[in-house]
Amino acid sequence: MRKVIGIGETILDILFKNGQPTAAIPGGSVFNGLASLGKMGVNVSFISEVGNDKVGDIILAFMKENGISSQYVSRFPDGKSPVSLAFLDEKNDAEYIFYKDAPNQRIDSRYPEINEDDIVMFGSYFAINPVLREKVTEFLAYAREQGAILYYDPNFRSTHKSEALKLAPAIIENLEYADIVRGANQDFMNMYNGLDNVDQIYLNKIKFYCPVFICTSGEGNISLRTGRLSKEYEVPRLETVSTVGAGDSFNAGIVYGLLEQGIRRKQLWQMDETEWDKIIGHGIRFSSDACMNIGNSISKEFAASYGKEDARR
Repeated sequence: MRKVIGIGETILDILFKNGQPTAAIPGGSVFNGLASLGKMGVNVSFISEVGNDKVGDIILAFMKENGISSQYVSRFPDGKSPVSLAFLDEKNDAEYIFYKDAPNQRIDSRYPEINEDDIVMFGSYFAINPVLREKVTEFLAYAREQGAILYYDPNFRSTHKSEALKLAPAIIENLEYADIVRGANQDFMNMYNGLDNVDQIYLNKIKFYCPVFICTSGEGNISLRTGRLSKEYEVPRLETVSTVGAGDSFNAGIVYGLLEQGIRRKQLWQMDETEWDKIIGHGIRFSSDACMNIGNSISKEFAASYGKEDARR
């Protein structure tokens, strides 16, 4: 049975609407995607860290409840588990304030076994953080040697925009490791000094390192670029509850689609339009459901009914 292994941060998201807290939900970009996949019954593990505190306890309990193995999550005795405040605007998009108090010595855990065609998800600042970089690249190199599919979401926030030039070598190295790059248009604008043309981003920044590129743009089209295909997909209009986990759940849908379609690493570059239509469709449906609830990932009700709905398609 193929596995999905993620490496990234954990954080407790406290969501605010109209100036008042409405929910406290464990999160993190890769973490949210794994929560969606865990609900779908996929074999998922997470490499991360939490503090030895109440917030850490909440995060670990959430992982257990949502089918994410915490075997490779280390607990640091000094410092506190990170917390974010997410302020939802009238469109239910979030503006974040982060509170972090982590020690310098990080990620003290062994790695899970990786087999050929397992899928590894990585990204966000965690994947380019100088403090963690050696551990991250060590793991990515191991995953590549084993023949895994590496799925990279830069999730490059505006808070790091001023560091883009300094962080560029780590970003390029991640692109070289990646088999699929999926990011939001805002990520690339932050990374590449305002560049927002999908074809220019793909041809000038991505293709040389990774030939499979997916760019999302909120309510705008989803753009797919591969060596064989260039296509736009429309996104359904929704009355959203929260968009916090939308992109992360889109990632989960793509990964689920790769597993469901039985796509192996050596097939990625030969996939035709019909195969990609099905996989992008999974991403859209996962993301749409995540927007309809406050939980940062797909709902358990959606997961329970999804296989039956998919069988009828």
